[in-house]
Amino acid sequence: MPHQVRPSLIAGQWYPGNTEELRRTIEGYLAQVEHVELPGEPIALISPHAGYTYSGQVAAYAYDQVRDRSYDVVAVISPLHRAPLGRFAVTEAGAYETPLGQVKVDHDLVDALGQHVPVNRVGYDAEHSLEIQLPFLQVALDRFRLLPVMVGTSSFDAGRQLGDALAEVLYGRNALLVASTDLHHIDDYQEVQRRDQVVIEAVDSFDLDRVREVLSPRDCTVCGRIPVYAVLTAARTLGATDATVLCHASSGDVTGVRTPGQYTVGYMAAAIYRSP
Repeated sequence: MPHQVRPSLIAGQWYPGNTEELRRTIEGYLAQVEHVELPGEPIALISPHAGYTYSGQVAAYAYDQVRDRSYDVVAVISPLHRAPLGRFAVTEAGAYETPLGQVKVDHDLVDALGQHVPVNRVGYDAEHSLEIQLPFLQVALDRFRLLPVMVGTSSFDAGRQLGDALAEVLYGRNALLVASTDLHHIDDYQEVQRRDQVVIEAVDSFDLDRVREVLSPRDCTVCGRIPVYAVLTAARTLGATDATVLCHASSGDVTGVRTPGQYTVGYMAAAIYRSP
C-alpha cells in the first residue's frame, strides 16, 4: 500500500493556500450558482481547470450538481500539459494533499484499470489540471476515494479504450466521473466564442461521434479533448442518457478584455446524467 503523499503544487497560486480562505472561496462560488435542476442522476461532470480567479465560477456550476451527494469513488480524468508521462499516468502516491486535507487514491481500482489499459505509475508529476478539481470535490462531497488518470495521448481510439476500461472497473459502484478541460485557447475573444459554441452544442447533443468530430481538427485547442471523450464514453456505458452544458464563459469575460489579439481561454461546465 503506497504511503507517500502527492503534495499540492499550486495552492497559493492557482487557488488559495489557506484552508479557511479556500473553503470560503469555493462556497462563495457555489452560492452564486443559478441552480439547474437536472431530470436525472448525475453520472459525470465536465469542469475547467484554470486558476480559480478565472474559471472557479464556471466550475461551481458543475459541482453544484453533486453537492451533498455521496459517492464512494470519483474518477478524475485530466490531460497532461508538461512532462510526457505515457498514455495514461497515475500517481504512485497514496493520497493527494490540498489545504482541505488528503484525498486517498484507490489503488485497488488503479490496479483493476491496469488490467484493461496500460497505466504508468509515476513518482512525481506537476500536473495542475487534475489537482485543481480536488478542492471543489472536497467541499461538495466531503469524503471519497480517488481514481486519478492523467492522459498523455491525443488518440481518440485510446480515449475510447480508456472510457471502456473506466466503465468496466466502475460498473456497479457508486461512482462519479469528472473530465477536466478548458476549451479553446486563441488570441481572439470572438473566435473562442464561435469555436466553443460548436463544442457546447456537440456536448449538449450527447452524440459521441459528433463530439469526436468537433474535437478532432488539428487546430482544435481544447486541451482535455481526450479526457472528455473518455468520460462521455464511460458515462454512456454506465447508463447516462443525456448531457447538459450548465455554464460557459471565457477569460475575456472575467478580465473584461476582449480586444482582437488578446489571448483568451474558454471554460465550460457540464453534467452528464441518467434520465429516470
